[in-house]
This record gives sequence, C-alpha cells and structure tokens, in this order.
Amino acid sequence: MESRWMRFTPIKRANNMRNKHWDGLPRGIMESTSDMELKLLWKTSRFNSINVNFTVLLAIAVGIKQKHNVNTIVRKFHLVNCSVMLFHYDGNVDEWRDLEWNDRAIHILAYNQTKWWFAKRFLHPDIVSIYDYIFLWDEDIGVENFHPESLNCSSESRGPPCTGWVEGMAPVFSRAAWHCVWLLIQNDLIHGWGLDMKLGYCAQGDRTRKVGVIDSEYIIHQGIPSLGGTSANKLSHHRSPEQMTIKARSDRSVDLRSQIRRQSTAELEIFRHRWDQAVREDEEWTDPFHHHKRKRRV
Repeated sequence: MESRWMRFTPIKRANNMRNKHWDGLPRGIMESTSDMELKLLWKTSRFNSINVNFTVLLAIAVGIKQKHNVNTIVRKFHLVNCSVMLFHYDGNVDEWRDLEWNDRAIHILAYNQTKWWFAKRFLHPDIVSIYDYIFLWDEDIGVENFHPESLNCSSESRGPPCTGWVEGMAPVFSRAAWHCVWLLIQNDLIHGWGLDMKLGYCAQGDRTRKVGVIDSEYIIHQGIPSLGGTSANKLSHHRSPEQMTIKARSDRSVDLRSQIRRQSTAELEIFRHRWDQAVREDEEWTDPFHHHKRKRRV
C-alpha cells in the first residue's frame, strides 16, 4: 500500500541504499527522523531523569481571540505524551506567554495563513514521522467531553470511535495516513476545500473501516469566524464618529469573509479539476473505490 500511494522514497528506506546526495556520509551517522521537542541548552540532573516518548503531535492555527479555548484544548492534551505546535495567523505571540505550557510549545508566525498552509510547510512527513498520531485541529473546538487518553485505535479496531467518518475541522491522522495526506495538500490551495472528499484514498485500505468518527469521545465545532475578522454588529442609525469607525471596520470584516468564501469555492473547483486531470493522465493508477461509486449509481 505504501509504495502504491507514495511516489517518493522515504529517508528510512533510502538509508539502506546509496544515493548521490549522501554518498559522502557513513550510514551510522545519518539521522533519519526528527521531532518537535524543545531541547535544553545544557543538561541538568532533572533533564537526565526525564525520558518521555512523545507519540502525539497537536498542531493548531490560532489567533489571540481564541486564546481561552486553545488553552482548554492544550491542557486536555497534556494528559498524554503530546507535542504542541501553534501556528499564529494574527501575528500575536507575546500575549500567550502567561500560559503555563507556552514555553514548551513551538510557535510559528505567518500572517493570515490557514492550517493547511502551515501544515504543508512545517509538517513534512519526514519531520513528524516519530509521532503515531497528528491532530491538525481548528482553534474553535469544544473539548469539554473529549479525553484524548481514552482514544485507542489500532489495526484491530472494528467499531466506534475508530471506524466511520471524521469531522473535517478536527482531523486526526496516523503516521502512515499523513504521508499520503501531505502529498494531497496542494501548495497553492490554502483553504483545503475538497481534501475531505479525498482523504479516504489515504486510509491505507478500506476507507469505511480505516477512517474513523469520534463519537464516544466527542467534540464540538463552535464555528467561530477567524480569518477575515469578527462578525459585524448592527449599530443604531444615530452614530457617533467613533461608532461610524467601528461600523466601517465591521463592514470590511464582513467583506473579507465573503472574499475568503469565494476564494475557498474557487479553490474547490481547481482542486476537483486537478484531481480529474491527474486521474486521466496517470495510466498506472486504478481507483480502488470505483466499484463503490458504481453501486451508488445503481
């Protein structure tokens, strides 16, 4: 399955063969994996006594307005061995410093970018291959009834919460699936529309069994607008100059969100076109789900 979906040679496998790019190195010195864990500049007795095996990476695109909610999410995940990476799309990093876990997280800043833009550039499969699971979540996820330590999905899973479907705002990828999904993310289509309809192809087998729905450990998508500004508030007809300024800013926010929605829709059409074109041009590729589509038409 791995060789069928991935048109590249993973570094782990490449270590067993000679390549012109690293012919000058002895094999024993080559480090084929990495992680997102911060390292101390000097060792201490406390450092030597800690041996944590981090198996989960939580990556979220965040803005300061959702600080409280993001804090709730991260504190939930600190119950498990989890690395945290925050993608700051609003440029505000300093105001997170008062959170207890802030210094243990990795912070990356790029103005007005989406989680898919960040993921394509900073979560390359070779970099995150040490993690068993990658949580690529939105910032407005309610986790009051979610307990990450209770999730235990494996190749033997046959029922909820490990089989079915998953909400696109809070996807969780296995290591193998992320190798495929990262390739599916288009470098220039940053909103990710259309990806959810093709994730089944990265399920390493039967997508009705290998793509899961979180139900017993459920979350809530609050649907709070982020990129493009907050919702506009209706003001009285009798406005002061200050209120007029607020109204103008709100109107711009609404207009920005409309433009983002139009861009997302346009990207969806581009993604569909690229998929169809890729299917036509790749004569060696066979749609493993073609028979399912035919059954639905009957």
